[in-house]
Amino acid sequence: MKNILVFASGGGSNVKAILAYFKDRKDVHFPLIVTNNPKAGVIEIAKEHGIDVLLIDKNIFESDIFVDTIDYYKPYLIVLAGFLWKVPEYLIEAYPNKIINIHPALLPKYGGKGMYGKYVHAAVLAHKEKESGITIHLVNERYDEGTILMQKTMKIDKTDTPESLAAKVLTLEHAWYSKVIDTLVGTQVN
Repeated sequence: MKNILVFASGGGSNVKAILAYFKDRKDVHFPLIVTNNPKAGVIEIAKEHGIDVLLIDKNIFESDIFVDTIDYYKPYLIVLAGFLWKVPEYLIEAYPNKIINIHPALLPKYGGKGMYGKYVHAAVLAHKEKESGITIHLVNERYDEGTILMQKTMKIDKTDTPESLAAKVLTLEHAWYSKVIDTLVGTQVN
């Protein structure tokens, strides 16, 4: 059994898609969802699936004692799904090449601190890009600069708004994040 821990700050649509993808799998388990937002929709998703939720504050997260809590769950992989805090170096060192993130643009463009959600899509459109997409990458000590595992692109229409572009990109996220996770746990079954 491979434990996957999920860190999320928002509504949890990617978490919902991941849990649906793995729902019939006996070799993968989701014992914990970590959030920094007491109003995050992902908390309800966790309750619906009987998954423990850990609400953390910045002081705890930035303290290397937090790794003891994570170690308790024996994670094979840590998946960031809309988690907005930078992962501390001690956690990256404790789980090298085991923390992944999904970014709603084609890195290295439109990444870094403050580049999430609507800000990414507005920047992509402001620069009159012809395509956008998703990047799934390993997490390192710098925002959105870890090794790229996969990118998927999509065409931008002249009529796209940040909201319509966000919806298109989210569709890509839901279609591909689970597949990459599955490949990383080494048990992909088609």
